[in-house]
Amino acid sequence: MKRLEGLMRRAIQEYDMIRPGDRVCVGVSGGKDSLALTIGLARLREYIGIPFEVIAVSLDPQFGGRPTDYSRLEELFSSYNVPFHVVRSNIGHVVFDVRKEPNPCALCAKMRRGLLHTTAQELGCNRVALGHHLDDAVETFYMNLWGEGRLGCFSPVSWLSRRELYLIRPMILATENQVQTAAASLSLPIVKSPCPVDGRTKRQDTKDFVTDMCARDPAFRQKMLGALRGADLDGWGPGSDPMGRSK
Repeated sequence: MKRLEGLMRRAIQEYDMIRPGDRVCVGVSGGKDSLALTIGLARLREYIGIPFEVIAVSLDPQFGGRPTDYSRLEELFSSYNVPFHVVRSNIGHVVFDVRKEPNPCALCAKMRRGLLHTTAQELGCNRVALGHHLDDAVETFYMNLWGEGRLGCFSPVSWLSRRELYLIRPMILATENQVQTAAASLSLPIVKSPCPVDGRTKRQDTKDFVTDMCARDPAFRQKMLGALRGADLDGWGPGSDPMGRSK
């Protein structure tokens, strides 16, 4: 876990992700990434030298009309003095029963994103932290290249002017394996996704490609990271301003 915290600390400092007095809302799906992110931030606030608050939020789509049991997460976050809020919604019903989406991921993600931003505002947060790591960034780059014919990726820090919220991704310098190792070291209680299409998405195909490339070249992820930072693609260059201002 200390290795992951070190990488998170580096990202936070290099990209100016968190400032004194910030109230950070962490979107918690229940998977290893969001749990490691939440606990990492909770531990970092004790010694990083930046006073900030951490609040965990789980948005339950209630797939199949069934609420998800987050009781184990409630116990976990309580032990780290992290307030935890569960927001039940009808997103699962809308996506699969009403709209009957053949490719449901885009609509589901859009609805969850909107609900997370609204919840963050209601809780008085000015930052929303997401559990994306380096593997996610590499996969997103190739999905944009192959699917849309453009060079692009999500940003380490994004400013949502309409919401007056910053989106931050403190784990972007860590690989998925490093996140998984950190989660396992603390035996974090994973809540398996009840989504009907979990593991059967286009992203999974890209994930398999990245895994294959890394097997051929163990430095593949780090080379991609160097390319993203060197080109300052979508704010990946250290010191980039998410609001587009020169420094």
